[in-house]
Formats: sequence, C-alpha cells, structure tokens
Amino acid sequence: MVDRIARLITGSVFVGLIRMKLIDFQKIITIDYQSATPKYRQLANSITHAIKDGRLQLDDVLPSINELSFTFEISRDTAEKGYKYLKEIGVLASVPGKGYYIASTTLEQPLKIFLLFNKLSAHKKIIYDAFIASLPETAWVDFYIYNNDVSFFKKLIESRKEEYSHYVIIPHFIEGEERACEVINAIDKSKLILLDKLVPGISGKFGAVYENFEKDIGDALSQALPHLIKYHTLNLVFPDHSYFPQEIVRGFSTFCMQHHFKSRVIPEIETASIGKGEVFISLMENDLVTLIERILLQKLDVGKDVGVISYNETALKKIILQGITTISTDFQLMGRKAAEIILNRSNEHVEIPFYLMLRNSV
Repeated sequence: MVDRIARLITGSVFVGLIRMKLIDFQKIITIDYQSATPKYRQLANSITHAIKDGRLQLDDVLPSINELSFTFEISRDTAEKGYKYLKEIGVLASVPGKGYYIASTTLEQPLKIFLLFNKLSAHKKIIYDAFIASLPETAWVDFYIYNNDVSFFKKLIESRKEEYSHYVIIPHFIEGEERACEVINAIDKSKLILLDKLVPGISGKFGAVYENFEKDIGDALSQALPHLIKYHTLNLVFPDHSYFPQEIVRGFSTFCMQHHFKSRVIPEIETASIGKGEVFISLMENDLVTLIERILLQKLDVGKDVGVISYNETALKKIILQGITTISTDFQLMGRKAAEIILNRSNEHVEIPFYLMLRNSV
C-alpha cells in the first residue's frame, strides 16, 4: 500500500515536471532591464499575466531559482523575492526538494499601478518611497521615467501592454505639454492621478496631489520678508529650457512688485552679474553649485552681502555654508496622499503647500 502511494506521488510529480518541460518560460517571463520597476515585480507580473490568459494552469511547475537566475540574468535574491511575493498572495506554493508550482489561478490583484515620473532626483525618491510604503504589500507598481521628453512619455503610455487600475503621473515637460495633454486625456479619468502639478486642459473627474506654484512661491517669500528687506534686488535663476512651470515666474514677479523689490529672471547663472545687496533663488541643483562657487570667488559673504535661496529641501542644504534657506513642499505627504486617493477610490484634488526653511543664507 505504501509503495502504491509512493508510486502515485512520484507519478504526479513526474507529470508536473513533464508539463514544465513543455512550457516555454522564455515566452512567458519578460524582464525589461531598462525599466525602473524592480525585476522581482516584473517576474511576478509575467507569471500572473500568464495565469490570466491561460498559458499557466493549476499545478504547473515553475523553473527553479537557479534556472530563473541563469536564464533571465537576474540574481538569485531577485528570483527568490519574486516567488516569495507570489506565495504571499496565494498564487504559488512549494514542495521541499521539488520546487514551486501554481497553487491557485484565482487572482485577487485589485491594485495595479502605472507610475510615471519625469525624472529621478532626491525629492522624487522621497515621493516614491512614501507612495510605495503607503500601499498594501499586494499592490502592483510598474515604475517608469520619461526624462521630461513628451515623445517618450507618449510612447510609454501608448505602448503599455497591461491594463492598470491606476495611472499616477508627474507631468513636467520641457516642451510639448499640449501633446502630453492629448495623451493624458485618453486615459480613463477614474484611474488617473496627477502628481505634483495640474495640467490645463485635462478634462473629467480625476485625482490630483499638486503644488500651486504661483501662489506658493509668493507665500514662501512673504514668510522670508523680514530677512529680505536688507536686500534691494531679487533674482530668479530660471533656465530657458526648463520643465519648471512658468507659474513660478509669475508668482515671483508679483511678489517683487507688491514689495517694491528690483527683480531679474536669469536664464544662465554662469554669465549673470552678482553684486552686494542681491538675493538669488535657484531652482536647479547644478545652478546652485555654480552660484555658490561664483559668490565665493568674489569673496562675498553669503547671508550678509548676498542672499541664497534654493528650491527643494535636501539633507545637504542643512549643512552647506552653515545652512541654505530652502523653499520646498512636503514630498513625503505628497506620496502618502496619492496612495490615499487610490485606497479611498477618490478623485479629490489635494493641494500640498510650500514651506520656507529659513537658514543663514539670507
């Protein structure tokens, strides 16, 4: 009797192994090495997609960790993490010494998110980390970056192969915003969340977590006014080909007129004059470095002769020159609020205000 049971078990495993050999996993599993989406998520995504379209069925045996690592040029840790995730959501099970197999074809994957950022930066990472941390473990996030390029943006969205429950997009473009608007308007608005910026011309009811750039720069500078009155000129370093919204320029100009400051909008800090009694507001990190280098070369005293304000708070700005004053928003809150809109199935618009971090540089 024991021998008969052993033969039945062995036969069952043998059938599973034969089935595995008949499945071409190179056609099932796709790893995009250029994608910012973690490879373990891409691995798990490929398997769940194959279950949905019937290419993988109940009890099908999957490749081993070593086979996955070798065939798809991923680390063992990545392969193991992908299988662990699928086990956590009940798709896979494993038998010691025999490997992994499909334990369930009932997929409960309500959240599958297409996350699209314009670029990577320190503050974008804060948004990403807060967003991911606020979602349940079973949420699926495909993460892409389009480098402020509207053509690449269009290609990424229109070539998507999967159906997503949500599209979370940071819409910053150097040019071609009207083309991006057309692409965004083609997305089901009940699934859309705009992050960091509202885009004029987007119709329908959609979620948004955004900055009011024109209003907020004025409010932040107003907070700094007691320290700014010792200067006669405010300068905004705003490159010609920039993804930063023009609303910043309008808010800056309005503040300067209201408080009787001379003002300049400077496209290139490398060639701009720098003199005593001036404040420089730098949006770009590279421009901030150039600005500080030029101030020090002229032996001007930051915070006395010349004021410096930088956009977007980072840890280093607390230390540089005994502290750089920053105008920033709460990027962590922005990421959390975007996740809340998804979890609450809401289409609300949440404005995240700027704040001023006053330090010795003014």
